[in-house]
Formats: sequence, C-alpha cells, structure tokens
Amino acid sequence: MIIAVDGPTASGKGTIARALARHFGLPHLDTGLLYRAVGWQVMANGGDPDAPADALAATGFADSLLADPVLRSESIGALASRVSVHGVVRDALLARQRSFAMQPGGAVLDGRDIGTVIVPQAHAKLYVTASVAARALRRYLEMQARGEHVSRAGIEADLAARDARDSERSVAPLRQAEGAALLDTSALPPEAAIAAAIALVEKQLGQTRI
Repeated sequence: MIIAVDGPTASGKGTIARALARHFGLPHLDTGLLYRAVGWQVMANGGDPDAPADALAATGFADSLLADPVLRSESIGALASRVSVHGVVRDALLARQRSFAMQPGGAVLDGRDIGTVIVPQAHAKLYVTASVAARALRRYLEMQARGEHVSRAGIEADLAARDARDSERSVAPLRQAEGAALLDTSALPPEAAIAAAIALVEKQLGQTRI
C-alpha cells in the first residue's frame, strides 16, 4: 500500500501524512527533509544554493542529518526551495525516495512530486492545500511558539515566493497529480483535516485492488 501526499508548504500535508501512517500502520517519509538537508549541506559547504553543481555536491549528506531539528527552521526551508529547482538534485534523490516507497508493505510519503513523479502508481493520492493567508498564520504561530521573532507579513511573502518557485520550475513542478483527491485545509483544525484525509484515502483504497 503506497500513499502519496502532496501539497505546498504549511498546508498540513506533513501532519496528515504522519496521521495516515499511524492509521494504516505504515512507515512515513517526509521527502521535504531531503531537500532541506541538501540546503543545509550547501550552506555548510560554503556553496551557492542557486548553483546546480554546488547543490548536487550537497546530496551526499549523512542520513543522521535528517533527525536534526535545525532542518525545520524557516531559513533552511527557503534554501530547500532553492535547491529543489535543480534537476540534478531531484535525480540524485529520486532513487532514495522510490526505495522507501517500494519497501515490503508499502509506505506513506509526503512532498511536492510524490504522486506525479516519485510514485505515480500510488494506491491513494492526496493533494493537500490551503490559502496563503491560512498557511502563513500557522507558520507564524509555530515559530512564535519556538521563540522565533518573525513577522506574519514576511512569512506570507516567503510562502508566496516558494509557491511560485515550486509550481513554475521546469522539473517536477508542484501540481495536483492525476487521480489525487483534493483536500483544502484552510478552515479545518488538524483533527478534522486528518479525519477527512483518512476518509478520502479509504475511499480510494476501496476502489483499488492492492
């Protein structure tokens, strides 16, 4: 059973994917962390995230980096968006993501091109979205809780810029995969969004022979 969850930053796709993994008893991979790790490694190497060669050189990061909370910072998220536009980076990380998806029993993966590129044959696909304003508020509250001093307007502008980069890039642009169920979480609290996601996935699985 492979479940693909795609969507823009702060749409709730990570929370939903983790909940789906718990509900169906499957391992979960946040593929965005891979790109965040590349972004961090570029910075650590003193490289340029907009240079394909520098970004490619950073794809050999240690697996232990994925557990480092520094990857969750807003600055690393911005770097991830910049390195992810490079086709050579996406190609370098492709095998790792597909290997995780194809493990015995299946998996849940969330990202921006799971249902379109990584595993288009997934048994269930979700495209989780929300308005920029709703996503900015969520991210603002998260960062405030961590003691980070940021402006809501600044976060909203950054999210809009990331959306543009992700949807307009020439390689694996962010878009709703064919057959993916759309879930708008703008007005939904986490519990309601999770319940809706489970219902949508169960409906898709009921229509698919696994």
